Order: sequence, then structure tokens, then C-alpha cells
Amino acid sequence: MVKMRDVAKLANVSVATVSRVLHNPETVREATRKKVLSVIEQLNYQPNMLARQFRRNETKIILVVVPSIMNTVFSGIIEGIEYEASKHGYRVLLGNTNRNVENEYGLVELLKQKQTDGMILLSERMDADYIKALSEEYPLVLATAYIEGLKVPSVSIDNVSSSRDAVEHLIGLGHREIAHITGPLQFAMSRGRYKGYKQALMQNNIEVRNMLVQEGDYTFESGYNQMLKIMAIEKTPTAVFAANDDMAMGAIKAAKELEHNVPTDIAVVGFDNISFSSRFDPALTTVAQPLFEMGQKSMNLLLLQMQGKPLVKSQYVLECELIVRDSCGGKKKEKVLNEKLTT
Repeated sequence: MVKMRDVAKLANVSVATVSRVLHNPETVREATRKKVLSVIEQLNYQPNMLARQFRRNETKIILVVVPSIMNTVFSGIIEGIEYEASKHGYRVLLGNTNRNVENEYGLVELLKQKQTDGMILLSERMDADYIKALSEEYPLVLATAYIEGLKVPSVSIDNVSSSRDAVEHLIGLGHREIAHITGPLQFAMSRGRYKGYKQALMQNNIEVRNMLVQEGDYTFESGYNQMLKIMAIEKTPTAVFAANDDMAMGAIKAAKELEHNVPTDIAVVGFDNISFSSRFDPALTTVAQPLFEMGQKSMNLLLLQMQGKPLVKSQYVLECELIVRDSCGGKKKEKVLNEKLTT
């Protein structure tokens, strides 16, 4: 392996001069700089970036902890993170925890051991006090989830108001028996979407029927199974709001198997606007999260921390949009047209 001293010897300069050419070229005379660069090319010298980063006490790597890479919501956010990271010379190390919180605690050790410069956490599974303590010592951003009262740099959406808007759309179409398939209620995000569902019903003087609320786990299978339970109730609903698109699609499959037409017999609305939602049959009405922008904003927040700059604002809540398609009927033509133009 070619070393820096080999370059220095052939170029007839000191090792320090070669180092300056690589790291601070403006401090070296042009003739010397050209000679050194010529030798570097001749010998195909590759600087030891790891050693350089160790001396600077930085890795130019950021860690992104994700519960499941199978969830396309996270891939949209990661795309935004990687785009912004690459612009500033950072690489992204993806830590997939497979929904196991112990794996999250294990990945944090990479941050503590200085193997990464900062962390973006796309999960709320770890203890809130632990996350807060971690953020006080290391550059950290919590993305996708807003935990009330937790003073940690974060980027999220308003799950309550977005869900309320989705359910109010169904109410506006004349539905009053509206079921809800929640996400795991141990998570703030799921509770927020459930809260928005209840607010919409109560604000329109509609009774919240506990039997119409079934807890899923954000998978297609859970949407399917919980929909079967809902449709077995004596007084079946005319509409369903699912806390994510995968569960909404599972619910539609169950409804079809029971020979119910969607949306004629039962309307369905999801949440997330994953890429497949517009191609599903029927095309899914859903709440679109600004995933790419969430990733960009999260990376920008992390960069400020890693650079030691003060945060003028540490918590960002980005706006969502209700995309009206075929699965709930009564679609607004202008919104559907706009969606077709952007997909």
C-alpha cells in the first residue's frame, strides 16, 4: 500500500507538505502543489480517510435508526436524509432494528463510541427520558414522532389534526358509522391518530363506539384481520379510517372477500400516501405526509448540532394533505387530477 511518505520521497518534499496539499492546498505554492498532485496520481495514492477522521474526531457518517426497512414511509424519509447528507459530505449508516427496541439501544453504542457523528431516530420505542438524556450529550434528531413534553430536536407532522381532517371528510360524505383501525396504542403517533378520529366524531355529535375501534400493528395482515372483526359486528360501519395505508389495503381486501363493494358499501381512508396507494384497486384516499421534506429538515437540524450552531427552532411540525381518490367515493375532481399529474 502506498503511504504518504512514499509520495513525499518521490516528490522530494516533506510529509507535512504532502499533508497540506491534501488538506489545505491553498497554503502550498502552486508549483509544489502540482508536483505533489502529479506524484499522487502516478502512485495512485489513496489517503487514509479513517486515520484522518480519527485525528479530527469526526467520521462524516450519520446513523439513521429505522424500525423496519420494509415500511416505505421510512424509505421516503431516508431518501430526503441521504440527499441532504451527501450535499454536505456525509454518508448515511442505516440501522434496521426489525421493530426490536433492544436493537435500538444497541445501535446507540455506535454514537457513544464516536463511530458516527450524529443520529436520526425514526422511532419512538426507546424510553423518552433516555432519548432526552442522549440528546443533551450527542447530536440527535427525533423524526416522524412528536412526543408531547419531550424537549428534543424533532421533525414530525400533526397526527391529530391530519386524522381529524380525514374523518371529517368521511362525515362530509354522509357517513356516521365510522370505524377506526389504530396502530399500536403504546406509541404516541398511533394515539394521536386515534385522538383525531375521536375529535372528528365528537365535534359532529357522533357517538364513539368502542367496538368500532380495533388495534392493529401497521401491517397489511392486521388491517385484514381487524376488518373481519369490524364487519362481524351486528351494526356494521359504512366507513373505515385506518391509521396507515397498509392496514387500509388489508381492510379493503377483507371487505371484498366478504362481498362488500368499496366504496359503494363501505368507504376506506388510509394514512401515509405510500407509492402503491395510487395504484391499488380501488385507488386509496389517504393522508399524504411530506416524507422527503421531513428527511431534509431532520438532516439540517442534525447538521446544525454537529457544527455546534445554536438551534433557533428545535421542533418542526410539517403539513399533511388529504389526497382524495376512489376508495371513499365522492372524490373531488380537481384533487384527483392534481394527484395524477404528480404521480
